[in-house]
Amino acid sequence: MQIRMRRLRRTAALRRLVSEVAVSPSDLVLPLFIREGLDEPRAIGSLPGVVQHSRDSLRKAVVEAVQAGVGGVMLFGVPETRDAVGSGGIDPGGVLNRAIRDVIAEVGDSTVVMSDLCLDEFTSHGHCGVLRSDGTVDNDETLKVYGEMALAQAAAGAHLLGPSGMMDGQIGYVREVLDQHGHADAGLLAYAVKFASAFYGPFREAVESQLDGDRRSYQQDPSRVSEALREARLDVSEGADLVMVKPGLPYLDVISAVAAEVDVPVAAYQVSGEYAMVEAAAERGWIDRDAVMLETLTSLRRAGAQIILSYWAVPAARLLRERY
Repeated sequence: MQIRMRRLRRTAALRRLVSEVAVSPSDLVLPLFIREGLDEPRAIGSLPGVVQHSRDSLRKAVVEAVQAGVGGVMLFGVPETRDAVGSGGIDPGGVLNRAIRDVIAEVGDSTVVMSDLCLDEFTSHGHCGVLRSDGTVDNDETLKVYGEMALAQAAAGAHLLGPSGMMDGQIGYVREVLDQHGHADAGLLAYAVKFASAFYGPFREAVESQLDGDRRSYQQDPSRVSEALREARLDVSEGADLVMVKPGLPYLDVISAVAAEVDVPVAAYQVSGEYAMVEAAAERGWIDRDAVMLETLTSLRRAGAQIILSYWAVPAARLLRERY
């Protein structure tokens, strides 16, 4: 008997039949940026094909995502003005809370509306929290602001809130505040494992970040897997409904380890730098954009991510529906 591994690779139908991992459009979540004061979308130079949305274009983009079969959207707000404590994130009339209401009014429960719960887009210093006089982030004072932001986002109608600032105890604090104020149904997507990564550069352009310096004192060190697992366990114990690893591709081993460790759904964020590298190489003709796009999404799914945040969510969903 001669064993031939290639027998099950011979045709596309055979390969589909024995596939162990498949990405579905409903696994994908589209990050969207809403910029206060815009009358029309504004291109983001380092993220080809991605824009800062106006209120009207945001609603259209969400409808387009729903029609493509995408599982959800994650909203990020970009205010016109900022202050030291990020008060724009608390204001019910602020850009993000208004956008949540717009999207819910447009699509209701036909997709999962997620909102970023962090201060970095709203602060004049660009950090994810309130600063002490010495310039360091005050963890516990920051939690108080997160609680207020959570109430504003839940009241606006977000299905899932995404605390992403990497403050100790943020999930437990926000969960308690929500429950005490009648928002027990609002879910929490915990950015449980968020590394201090160099892959976030284009995102900072997208949100017009004011950061001078870095966030290494509160985001995780890329070398520590044990710490990542502990963070994930803590967030689940504090009430996280889902946990996320960010970035995605450089941390496939961490995604796999987290998926084996927790009993809640695991998400991965295919961040701006990952997207931008592929788009830049494809623009130069060095790689096949669509093939690489699907391969990267498959690798994240294979590692254990049940949910993938990706700027390719809509084109990938369309391609998946065409092919499968």
